[in-house]
Amino acid sequence: MNIKKGEWLLILFNFIYVISFLIYYIKIENYEFLSYIFIMLVLFSVIALTLKKTGFNYFVLWGLSIWGLLHMAGGSLKVGNEVLYAFRIIPIWVTENFYVLRFDQFVHFYLYFVMVFVIWGLLKKELKVEGWNKFVVYALICLGSIGIGGLNEVIEFIMVLVLAETGVGGYYNTAWDIVFNTLGALLGVLVLMFVNRKR
Repeated sequence: MNIKKGEWLLILFNFIYVISFLIYYIKIENYEFLSYIFIMLVLFSVIALTLKKTGFNYFVLWGLSIWGLLHMAGGSLKVGNEVLYAFRIIPIWVTENFYVLRFDQFVHFYLYFVMVFVIWGLLKKELKVEGWNKFVVYALICLGSIGIGGLNEVIEFIMVLVLAETGVGGYYNTAWDIVFNTLGALLGVLVLMFVNRKR
């Protein structure tokens, strides 16, 4: 396999933080995020093994890699008495039940923004047939990103059912996750439309 210099940098970046957090999670016995590491390794392996076919650019690859780091850090690193995911960034909307904007919500927004470009990267080679309605395609890409976000919430729910203790949160947390997944996907599609129009 011919690995480019930029790809080696990506591999090194991911290897360092995954191994570091793997050791850390074993030490603190965080089985929830140990399972997430397994899932991430599967996803990253699929991306690496199919990269020649998918042709993902460095924007997508770095976007996913940075998300991996944010996700691993968010669920385990402490800020005060709480994990980083609970860190309150800006008090946009605060009630007794929820706080917007938290680090967790920002990461959800970021990931599903990037996911739009992942889906586009997979589809664009298949969209050379005349007659495609570009707005329908963009709508499907947006819904695809949101749908992947929904699958993530299903996985988190399974964690709640299987593990004695998790950091998933309750109803409001799940609902806000879905909201920020949707907002990230919408912005991603708008940026994608602008970039493609410029091209």
